[in-house]
Amino acid sequence: MIDRRRPVLTYIVLTVFLLLVITPFVWMLLGSLKTQGELLRVPPTWLPEDPTWDNFRRLFERPFGRYFQNSAVVAIAVTAGNLFFSSMFGYALAHLRFPFQRTLFLLVLGCLMIPGLVTFIPQYVLVVNLGLANTIPALILPFLVQPFSVFLMRQFFLGLPRELLEAGRIDGVGEIAIFFRIYLPLAGPAFATLGILTFLGSWNNFLWPLVVSSSESTYTLPVALALISTGQNQTDYGLLLAGATLVVLPILLVFLFFQRYFIQGIATTGIK
Repeated sequence: MIDRRRPVLTYIVLTVFLLLVITPFVWMLLGSLKTQGELLRVPPTWLPEDPTWDNFRRLFERPFGRYFQNSAVVAIAVTAGNLFFSSMFGYALAHLRFPFQRTLFLLVLGCLMIPGLVTFIPQYVLVVNLGLANTIPALILPFLVQPFSVFLMRQFFLGLPRELLEAGRIDGVGEIAIFFRIYLPLAGPAFATLGILTFLGSWNNFLWPLVVSSSESTYTLPVALALISTGQNQTDYGLLLAGATLVVLPILLVFLFFQRYFIQGIATTGIK
């Protein structure tokens, strides 16, 4: 006999976890409409007693458009670079045969195991020696290709039949054309997954832009919010929450638009 209570229990557990996940976002949105005094009140209030848009007004008095543009340019460029270069590298590791192929793949796996902080200082020294410090390219170039991106695309292409490659060669199609005309159109789910993960990581990146950028003209949103919301005596939480609300919106829109492909990409990438 089927236990009908099990689906109900599942929905209850999922609802509880959903509330735990969305509660910080609701608190962030409501907090952005509160005054500094109400935010610091003990015990705290849930709903704003006197909703105000003053935090957003003060935020846009700053060059917020410049910060947003910098973040968008960096995130889009890093995402596009990873999709383009990592897909080619992953395809080569999955289906092409060339010397030291296995060695290259082991190097990719080795790079996955190295913490990012280990390469942080060498990357910074390299950027400074190239004269790229405090520039937008310095925020993009070190992240154009990442080991995880290569590994993810390789695993996805391994799940596609090699017979497609052989059929293309029989028909006289070149190697580059096989990749762009046969395999790449099938990589939509993997592209969506990699694109969302890369965009999210680049959009939220804080430490590297904080170190490399030294002027407001190259600040990204996370760095700008951290600096403009911190005063000499205390943090302006209303300004910080208003900025955080605007920072989160593009990420939510990207995920909501690509969520179906994201889930499909995670599933198909793990099949192999």
